[in-house]
Amino acid sequence: MDEKKISPVYRVIKWLVWLFYPKIEVVGEENLPQEEAVIVGNHTQMNGPIACELYCPGKHYTWCAGQMMHLKEVPAYAYQDFWSRKPKGVRWFYKLLSYLIAPLSVCIFNNADTIGVYHDTRILSTFKTTVARLQEGARVVIFPEHDVPHNHILCEFQDKFIDIAKLYYKRTKKELAFVPLYIAPALRKMYLGKPIRFCAANPMEEERRRICEYLMKEITEIACSLPEHRVVPYNNIPKREYPTNLSKEETHEKTGG
Repeated sequence: MDEKKISPVYRVIKWLVWLFYPKIEVVGEENLPQEEAVIVGNHTQMNGPIACELYCPGKHYTWCAGQMMHLKEVPAYAYQDFWSRKPKGVRWFYKLLSYLIAPLSVCIFNNADTIGVYHDTRILSTFKTTVARLQEGARVVIFPEHDVPHNHILCEFQDKFIDIAKLYYKRTKKELAFVPLYIAPALRKMYLGKPIRFCAANPMEEERRRICEYLMKEITEIACSLPEHRVVPYNNIPKREYPTNLSKEETHEKTGG
């Protein structure tokens, strides 16, 4: 693959983020397979992409919303995804902000090691690019949560990303590993759990369910095993509403007791 030319503006932005964003320690690196793999984590709003861009081990590419890579598509997506739940009285400000950040977004997401994800016919390019990066020996980082509650740690995972493994198996005859990742900004750490491997012999629907359930369970268990801390949720809600990882009621829900 040709070396990508990186914008000097992006280099400055990345350096500033590295300088001011809290340093993140990686725990459990021994759980990463030596070969290419997919790392699947909790989004933690912008913390997940930032922490992984700066500190994820080895060569890696992160799935990102493709709309954030296109100037005309940024404002509508950014407002809906980040700020649509803000109080009505200040929404005008965030609508304006969604336009102001558009050039910055395009610069960042097109220069970082990202793979654009789309929910239309362009999804085919997402999958082809992902498999190509894996075949080059890189890892791919995915944050598959969407706005459906699962427990106090996670929202439900959208499961179609598992289909990467089917295409990858077709191309390579290798069964891809998926590695759970829990990011805890409050602890300044990211935790890698034990991987699960795709089984090409199983029906695809079964594999989507099996792998997603394992990943959500492992991420939840990692989170609940740690010292008490505030969990940064998927949704952009006020910090005072953030749950803790050791809430008695929520831990009961997590274990299904």
